[in-house]
Amino acid sequence: MLAIIGGTGLTQLSTLEALRREVARTPYGEPSGALTFGRLCGRDVVFLARHGYGHTIPPHRVNYRANLWALKTAGTRNIVSVASVGGIRPDCAPGALVVPDQIIDYTSGRACTFFDGIDAPVRHIDFTLPYDEEMRRQILAAARNVGEAVIDGAVYASTQGPRLETAAEINRFERDGADVIGMTGMPEAALARELELPYAAINVVVNHAAGRGASARGVHFECVEQVLQEAMLRVHKILSRLCRQ
Repeated sequence: MLAIIGGTGLTQLSTLEALRREVARTPYGEPSGALTFGRLCGRDVVFLARHGYGHTIPPHRVNYRANLWALKTAGTRNIVSVASVGGIRPDCAPGALVVPDQIIDYTSGRACTFFDGIDAPVRHIDFTLPYDEEMRRQILAAARNVGEAVIDGAVYASTQGPRLETAAEINRFERDGADVIGMTGMPEAALARELELPYAAINVVVNHAAGRGASARGVHFECVEQVLQEAMLRVHKILSRLCRQ
């Protein structure tokens, strides 16, 4: 079963033939909301709104461990994350869809591992390639098959939030090699790896990062919503095709 985690702009999956909703209980507390089980283009899918179905949970308050644990125990075999981002690299402009291949983690204070029991042995995961390559390949193929242009490969910088970044911080992240910037990529990707769940992402660029392009003097939120709505229609097409493959 495929899991889809929806971020800002994707609090519900309108193309999903919903069959039931289930409130999950986990050793790590409550997930962001009930799991919605259904079928999308003939494939079994479970959907979870990362920020809650009313978009009330800020990035630093998301219970990432509970979310991933709930999806694992529900029978998920792989995960697609959808998240909005700011664009740093010139071609990662508003409206672009990006399938990232690397992450830099700038978050702090988040519960970031399942391996932290007092009496549990120390465990390490290999995180050289944080996104599953086969899942990335399938997303890219789905995009090609429906004629949607996507950017193959980018470094995702995960920041703490909920505030946006300063122009100086974006300059620093660019020097570090970041191409897009968001607030929810970590520890979500690492927790999926710990649970051995293949995980990949579709990033929707909704604005230039601070100090770049139209955001040179500030981010204009009134422009973000229109970009987000139009881009999410394209994401729906890709997800639907992905479920047919």
